[in-house]
Amino acid sequence: MKPSRISNDERVGRLGLLRTAMDGQGVDALLLGSTENLRYFTGLDWHPSERFCGALVTRDALTYVVPGFERSRVEGLAKVDAEIEAWEEHEDSARLIASLLGSTGRMALDEALPLSQFYRLQRVLGAERLVDGGQLVREQRVCKSAAEIALIQYAMNLTLNVQKSAHAMMQPGIRASDVVAFIDQEHRRLGSDGGSVFCAVSFGATTALPHGGDQERTLSRGDVILVDTGCRVDGYHSDITRTYVLDEPDRQFAQRWAIEREAQQAVFDAASIGATCGSLDDAARNVLARHELGPDYRLPGLPHRAGHGLGLDIHEEPFIVRGNQARLRQGMCFSNEPMIVFPGQYGIRLEDHIYMTAEGPQWFTRPSHSPTDPFGS
Repeated sequence: MKPSRISNDERVGRLGLLRTAMDGQGVDALLLGSTENLRYFTGLDWHPSERFCGALVTRDALTYVVPGFERSRVEGLAKVDAEIEAWEEHEDSARLIASLLGSTGRMALDEALPLSQFYRLQRVLGAERLVDGGQLVREQRVCKSAAEIALIQYAMNLTLNVQKSAHAMMQPGIRASDVVAFIDQEHRRLGSDGGSVFCAVSFGATTALPHGGDQERTLSRGDVILVDTGCRVDGYHSDITRTYVLDEPDRQFAQRWAIEREAQQAVFDAASIGATCGSLDDAARNVLARHELGPDYRLPGLPHRAGHGLGLDIHEEPFIVRGNQARLRQGMCFSNEPMIVFPGQYGIRLEDHIYMTAEGPQWFTRPSHSPTDPFGS
């Protein structure tokens, strides 16, 4: 059963926590652009363009700032109720925002605002009244509520079923582009927000490229197969990667696949409340080093971080990367994908996601079972 959407009551609670944080940092307002931050706090989902559309959060009000000709459309969209202020085509949206802020006070800016909008605000308000609002927002978004985790879980289950269906259709001669089209179709059929957010299907040597190659590939017998895909459900992402072969693998590939699974498990085992994000990346690399892979980012080995957070953005904090001293907290959600690349041969990436509970880590999806049975069937 599909979980409920995020309620406006939850968003109003988020705005309350945001205002408390603003008070603590001496900030009088936060300007949200047409970004996932706008959706997080207000529910308004708006595609960005050169015309500013967003919201101003002050200590006692929420005001939507929208193009005049879009006002009626904004009024009809799901969102937290608030006043709407419109600007016309010949007007400067930055001046309207400045009038709502007032002649004094500091305004934090959504870190995803385009630079062009920053320059407009700077000309009107002056650089000294503008501050980076990124940490204000990131600190709140990094820990997911039960409702958010339920949506991510639903999206993960959906994509896992799509991965299983894609695995069932694999046979020598099939084109990667046909598998991509099938995966997108299945995501749509099962009820995602508009199909696949992304899909990388790689065969053979192209699996050594972490995000796949650009040329069409056809599956040959004995090829390594890597499928990395995800979707959105009510804005929240899934992201799952499986690497496998169709026939019994040779001894070397089976051993290497087992090392990848060992590294993935080491990340999970290191994920305790209070552990640093960097220590999880270290755990994966320590496994590889014991098997004489790497060290560091050298190949054969792990060429990128071991994981990333996800939610309304597919890549967001916390980042599971060397040196990150941020500590794991209840509600954090992140990928576990310490890929091993063997240049010119193949890459092996097993990606499942973790969410942190008070008792420790939990899997969103069960990790791969074996190189020929990726779903434990």
